[in-house]
Amino acid sequence: MSYLIGSCRRIALALLAGACASVALAQQGPLPVVVAIAQQATVAERIDALGTLQANETAVLSANLTETVSAIHFTDGQRVEEGDLLVSLTSREQKAQLAEAQASVDDSRRQLERARELVDSRFVSAQEVDNLEREYDIANARLRAVESRLADRLIRAPFDSVVGLREISVGTLLSPGTAVATLHDDSSMKLDFSVPEVQLAKIAPGQSVVARSRAYPDNEFEGEVSVVDNQVDPVTRSIRVRAIVPNPDRLLRPGMLMAAQVDASQRQALVIPEEALLPQGSQQFVMLVVDADEGLVAEKRQVRIGQRQPGQVEIVEGLEGGERVITHGNFRVQSGQAVRIEAEHRIGESAEAVLSARRKAAAADAADQP
Repeated sequence: MSYLIGSCRRIALALLAGACASVALAQQGPLPVVVAIAQQATVAERIDALGTLQANETAVLSANLTETVSAIHFTDGQRVEEGDLLVSLTSREQKAQLAEAQASVDDSRRQLERARELVDSRFVSAQEVDNLEREYDIANARLRAVESRLADRLIRAPFDSVVGLREISVGTLLSPGTAVATLHDDSSMKLDFSVPEVQLAKIAPGQSVVARSRAYPDNEFEGEVSVVDNQVDPVTRSIRVRAIVPNPDRLLRPGMLMAAQVDASQRQALVIPEEALLPQGSQQFVMLVVDADEGLVAEKRQVRIGQRQPGQVEIVEGLEGGERVITHGNFRVQSGQAVRIEAEHRIGESAEAVLSARRKAAAADAADQP
């Protein structure tokens, strides 16, 4: 008997508390709120990864013979064009051989020209002319060989690039493989990153990539996927992806760590601002503004979310396009409470920005009134 009496007492108290809460809500008046309209928008399934930058082209300059450095024609960090002379090696002997070979070519050409003038008068036979032509060709071949040996002693830029730190000085004895300097073509950069094997079907050349670096927190660098590797790493079960990122301002450097976002797929979906969500455990709720006999009231509704993006979230189930959700004041309002729409929150805006604009407009209206 005492158990039944206690249960009845608790039920009565709960009903009384609910009634008191309803009366209190009715006495408070409409609560000002900011709302957003659920609408269709383009959402992308993004893949996040970390990658490392490489220059579009990289070359470590070195000599292909053993010789000392006679002159250096560049400075650290200098921008050079293809074919610019960077380093001269000692070449006194080759220059002397070049002068000798050039003189031999000139002499062979003069003899050949005189012989061709005399061949019609039969002072010179056709056989002698043939011999002179052969000697002239041999002299030209020797000249080209000396020019080639001389060119080996001139180190030039293989492409437009920026020169790194100089590794040599005048008088340094270079041998094949000795580094002179490193050149980078940084007009565009290669961003290499890995994605899990399970996302392989979502990656394809041509997809847009947005890269960010902690060195430039306010900058976004846009590029696109250029190639996907032809094999999966059997240890990490990931695959390498390479994106090309233009670098017109030359801010990016090889070796930098970049956070990459790939827009894997795009579709139309129903979205609302993230501020409208009311998480409760593993469930998500929103507060709607609906029409009632007494005016606008709040209504709590459970939703199922999908893809999240900065500032907005996809609603898979629970809402329809055009319905109004509360983005500011949703934690204070209760289901059934009367509300008053103070401002409208557009997708991509912050609730603070909306309220700030509303306050400025109200202050301007107040200032205009007499």
